[in-house]
Amino acid sequence: MPDQPGDRTLLSRAAFSGEIVVVVLMVVILAMMFIPLPTFVLDLFFTINIALSFLILMLTMNVRKSLEFSVFPTVLLMTTLFRLALNVSSTRLILLHGYAGQVIEAFGNFVAGSNPVVGFIIFLILTLINFLVITKGSERVAEVAARFTLDAMPGKQMSIDADLNAGLITEEEARARRREVAREADFYGSMDGASKFVKGDAIAGLIITVINLLGGVIIGMWQRGLDALGALQLYALLTVGDGLVSQVPALLISTATGVLVTRAASEDNLGADLTSQLLRYPQILLITAVVLALFGLVPGMPTIPFLVIALLLWWLTSILRREQKERAETAVEQQQAAAQEQVAYKPEHVLSLLAVDPMEVEIGYSLIPLVDKSQGGDLFERVSLIRRQVALELGIILPAIRIRDNMQLAPNQYVIKIKGVEVGSGELMTHSFLAMDAGAVTEKVSGIPTKEPAFGLPALWITADQREKAEMSGYTVVDCPSVLATHLTEIIRNYAYELLGRQEIQAMLDYIKTDYPVVVEELIPNLMTIGEIQKVFAQLLKEGIPLRNLVTILETLADYAPMTKDTDVLTEYVRVALKRQISKMLAGNGNKIQVLTLSPQTEERILRAQDSEGEPLSPSWLNEFYASLNQQIRPIIQEGRNPVLLVAPAIRRYVRSITERVSPKIFVVSYQEIIPEMEVHSLGMVGVVNAG
Repeated sequence: MPDQPGDRTLLSRAAFSGEIVVVVLMVVILAMMFIPLPTFVLDLFFTINIALSFLILMLTMNVRKSLEFSVFPTVLLMTTLFRLALNVSSTRLILLHGYAGQVIEAFGNFVAGSNPVVGFIIFLILTLINFLVITKGSERVAEVAARFTLDAMPGKQMSIDADLNAGLITEEEARARRREVAREADFYGSMDGASKFVKGDAIAGLIITVINLLGGVIIGMWQRGLDALGALQLYALLTVGDGLVSQVPALLISTATGVLVTRAASEDNLGADLTSQLLRYPQILLITAVVLALFGLVPGMPTIPFLVIALLLWWLTSILRREQKERAETAVEQQQAAAQEQVAYKPEHVLSLLAVDPMEVEIGYSLIPLVDKSQGGDLFERVSLIRRQVALELGIILPAIRIRDNMQLAPNQYVIKIKGVEVGSGELMTHSFLAMDAGAVTEKVSGIPTKEPAFGLPALWITADQREKAEMSGYTVVDCPSVLATHLTEIIRNYAYELLGRQEIQAMLDYIKTDYPVVVEELIPNLMTIGEIQKVFAQLLKEGIPLRNLVTILETLADYAPMTKDTDVLTEYVRVALKRQISKMLAGNGNKIQVLTLSPQTEERILRAQDSEGEPLSPSWLNEFYASLNQQIRPIIQEGRNPVLLVAPAIRRYVRSITERVSPKIFVVSYQEIIPEMEVHSLGMVGVVNAG
């Protein structure tokens, strides 16, 4: 049942009539500049101006991100225009009647103490603080933030596309992140221009005050018959009161502008950020307390204030340390309770100790929040996405990956194991980000030097408040879960041939059998066993060839299995059958494959060596071959590409066996594995002069 009009909440009614309210408000503000207002109406508007300025300041201090108050540039324009309209109306009343309401009179008497000179000095100080300190700083921050935000937009868009292609985010999440990037750029661009309103308002307030003072003295002496001292006393006090009642809201709005544009790296509202970051290290508070106590003991210094503040800091330090100790004890108790519960409800059998997980990730206790959903951890979801991504890329079913904590590891360390054997490890700094130089860095940032664990690239650990600056400077910045997920994905790609077991192959065959039963029934068990198929699949995966085209692979095995049972030879037949897939994989988006070749003498020598009666390759010949190969592949690897070595079909398998010792990333392909439509470009030739 739809809501009745009377059932609307206050916010919904306000949003419903918001357009009308804004239009009426702008008409009233413009009319104030031309229509004289009664003093009680002016008092009401001055009160509204002060309340509105304080409200805006409180909002900017409590938003988590600048985009939560994206309408601020427009609000800044409207409040500035409202304040200037009030100045015009108050000036009209001051000059015409020598009285502009109780608010102005109260500010002049209370703040200035009925002394125009003191009031004018206070007004000048507030104006200088607003104009030279807050406004100038806010203007510069808004200008720099707008420039860097616009410069960083392409990098952020590419990062979103990369996450989408990797399967880390959905299409809806990608669209939402793109909209947020666009809104962020629009917001900081608007703030760059809107900050000029604050600057102009401060200048206009100073000029209006001078005009009020001079005009009031002239009108008081010539039109109202006052002497110079009386005119100065009357109009100076009103002018100062008018300036102060306008300058206080202006100062609040300027402060709100500064707070909003300087909160780019905040994670919570201003109060939470200040308390969490200022009180993060109790030992710093203790050192400060000791220093203040020493100052209090210096002869001539006021002892009591220093000692009182020192005692207060010491008391605060003791409270924070006690809370940290209680949190640590609570965490230990929870872990012990969880362990006892596991023992109580899951009794351990001796046989279970014999089982070895196909793949597992062990983490130190400081990395537990990456897994704990209650603390915002999403590592389990990332592992699920990785298994899905591997299925799409390699065409295999990945076994379940177990994640467990290991108290024997360092707090920030993790270890990746395959069948109980460590194959990779690394350390993560929680609450920090990893910044990597991809070659486009324009300005260096400070951080803790380290190496990216997946590829061994030089990197830096930076704090959260440095992330925005690092991204604007050209660094690729990722969080701790992404570092671990990337390392895990790369290890899976490198060791996929070890993870694919008979059970997984049986599951793949059962699935393909539903659509292609004839192929499976012809091959198994009459021609090949599951173990023999596993060897072929493992050799394909070891050389980076996906198993997506499973039907073609099985049909090829069924064609040639009656002729030979040698799985190495069968693998070569399968590679030829997959030549279109291999060619496309090597060419990328184009139709050109850049390769290295062997000199005729080298091919002939390798052909003789693989013959059972031939002369084996000597160590000196192999050393010269490796030197020539390294010289040719080094520039290709430096460009970030994997080298391709094109050889004769008869020696492809043998060449692969000797080149993988130099670099497993070298693709060794034969002429039969390249389709005719592809253009083959030679980048160089690997040759050995030594005939031995």
